[in-house]
Amino acid sequence: MKDMKNTISDLVELLDLENLEINLFRGQSRNLGGKSVYGGQVVAQSLVAAYRTLKQGTNERIAHSLHAYFLRPGDMEAPIVYDVERIRDGLGFSVRRIKAIQHGKTIFTMMASFQVPEVGYQHQMPMPDVPPPEDVIDQSVLRKQWVDELGDSISDRLRQHYLRELPVEFRPIQPQNPFNPEKREPVRQIWFRSHGGLPDDALVQQCALVYATDFNLLGTAFLPHGTSYMQPGMMVTSLDHAVWIYRPARVDEWLLYCMDSPGAIDARGYSRGLVYNRQGELVACVAQESLMRNTNLSAPTPTTLEGFS
Repeated sequence: MKDMKNTISDLVELLDLENLEINLFRGQSRNLGGKSVYGGQVVAQSLVAAYRTLKQGTNERIAHSLHAYFLRPGDMEAPIVYDVERIRDGLGFSVRRIKAIQHGKTIFTMMASFQVPEVGYQHQMPMPDVPPPEDVIDQSVLRKQWVDELGDSISDRLRQHYLRELPVEFRPIQPQNPFNPEKREPVRQIWFRSHGGLPDDALVQQCALVYATDFNLLGTAFLPHGTSYMQPGMMVTSLDHAVWIYRPARVDEWLLYCMDSPGAIDARGYSRGLVYNRQGELVACVAQESLMRNTNLSAPTPTTLEGFS
């Protein structure tokens, strides 16, 4: 089952885009078990493409924010072409607009801003007090346990896709079984790191961070409704994704992803997250809106969060 594995070396290979022409790049895809290309892959590859258009050396710029929209499902069997527009190169900031194209259509668009590092004020929200990753069960172990509990009621195809190896290791503080979800407060924390070491290249580390932020965030909005993407009739996808990056971080070392979902309406759920390193330093802030459409739902079912407090 070689095709069921997605190693960290596969991720590094995905981030090494082919240069087709000035401002034009091509990337490949990996099947992570979904119905279309994983959104974090397209975000990370778009960031790589944007970096390739920046001048290196003096006044080297680092990505500090990106804002992306997912427009169409990506075809996992076809390459993705990234078209970068150089919007602005100022004294302290550079801005790029990136389009991801498949089969002649734009499937994704992103704006990314880069800054020359400078001295300034600093403050942050403190990292929550949670158990260390060494005391938390790996998500892959939990997934196998949940699938085994289903026995023959789960198809071989779904079993293989759900147990597919990922390039990132996750250890959830509050695990939630997507096959048997319970209503819970829309708050959770997950430790994560890459499966294996990454190059010391700061660009690769940053793009790997962006890649990982699209995992688990969407599902946070499902928690107060006692449902998940694995339930019948669910249509689920990321609609947009935004990341603000505050300091460098190694993704091959443990990072804590703290997520919550303040609200959902009109089949759209809003989730946000803070990423910390083990020293308690804030690394990045993330926000996302997702489609969480239940085709079996005949009427709105308002849920208040007061009961969880």
